[in-house]
Amino acid sequence: MARNDGIDRTVARNQDLGNPADVAKVQEHNEREKDSYSNQDIVPERTSLNVHFKAPTDDYVKMFEQMEQDGVISTRGLKPDAVKYGELVFDVNSAYFYNHGGYEFAKQFYADAYKAAAEIVGGEQYILSAVMHADERNRAMSEALGEDVYHYHLHVVYIPVVEKQILWSKRCKDEDLRGTVKEVITQVSRSKKWESKPVLDEDGNPMLNARGKKILRSSYSVLQDDFFHFMRVAGYTDLERGERGSTEEHLTVTQFKVQAEQQRLETVAGQVAQAEQSLEDAKAATAKQKKKLESLQKETKAAKTIALTVQDIEAMGKKATFGNNITLTPDECDTLKRYAVNGIIANVDNKRLKEKLASAEKTVSIWKQRYEVVNEKYMELKQKAQPFLDALEIASEKVQAFINSILIRGKQTQEHEHPARKRGQDMEL
Repeated sequence: MARNDGIDRTVARNQDLGNPADVAKVQEHNEREKDSYSNQDIVPERTSLNVHFKAPTDDYVKMFEQMEQDGVISTRGLKPDAVKYGELVFDVNSAYFYNHGGYEFAKQFYADAYKAAAEIVGGEQYILSAVMHADERNRAMSEALGEDVYHYHLHVVYIPVVEKQILWSKRCKDEDLRGTVKEVITQVSRSKKWESKPVLDEDGNPMLNARGKKILRSSYSVLQDDFFHFMRVAGYTDLERGERGSTEEHLTVTQFKVQAEQQRLETVAGQVAQAEQSLEDAKAATAKQKKKLESLQKETKAAKTIALTVQDIEAMGKKATFGNNITLTPDECDTLKRYAVNGIIANVDNKRLKEKLASAEKTVSIWKQRYEVVNEKYMELKQKAQPFLDALEIASEKVQAFINSILIRGKQTQEHEHPARKRGQDMEL
């Protein structure tokens, strides 16, 4: 999976196919046997460009059964629910192939990758199908570059096998044969095929942890290493190994694609959220402008009403036929009375406000005069005390000691002149 860091990485994944239903689904996908697919990135017009490095001779299950009948593989001692099929998926980020010429480069790359797969599974005879898909569009890159970019990858369906030695039992009549190898079979065994192996030190001895137990290396980590080193030896030196400890080593093909779609969905969701926020901001701005418009309309309406009222008042009254008198209709008379009353009330309110203002101004004037008197006395006092303040600032300790001595002497003199009064006060207390 691309990390947008400019580094091209090899990725090898292994998927267990636990039952015939799983095998059938993988076959439909790999061999493009369906008429339509839920994966919208599959482009049927390009399916003819898919490349089989080993085409299946029948459906996967029947091929397995035929191999068992021919003695190529053995299910002796295998549990009924044991995993009998596996799928390897070899992959590099789409940008790698795009930058190296695309389809033709991908065909050569995966032809070499197929050789690695044959070594990893133990031989080409245990491979049921190996096909490079060239018809899956990389939507993210296509949208970013404005042209179709395809995700080239290799599916290899195989049978996990190990060599197993069958020994002569103790019941063998020939004592010399007991415990010796009777035959070697190619046993179907997923658990033994992908058994974790101990980490060896420089001398080839198993390394131990703090508890004295062997340090095991994940078989899927070994798979990553084997694929990477094989492709490096094949001349693809501009590749790096997939990250160690990455969960990609343990993802199934479906999980891997789901994770990629989830990442793309998160990106799209972020863009949608940003668009929604912009929409909300636009709505808020529109609402604000709408309020301003409504306020302006109210002000315009009010101004228009006032203008019409003044105009109506000026138009009131008609000259009498004889003389200079003005005649009014009853409605006009009521209107003038109402405006006259409102005018009188407004005049009264204005008069009351003017009186309050005059009173407040008078109060302010009084307090201003008082402030000026107090401020004048303060300035006089400050001027008299200034020499003392200057002395206190220059030699504060000496001035303070001098004042204390004066206060003490004054107190002693006061007690000497009025002893009786002092005693009287003590008695009263």
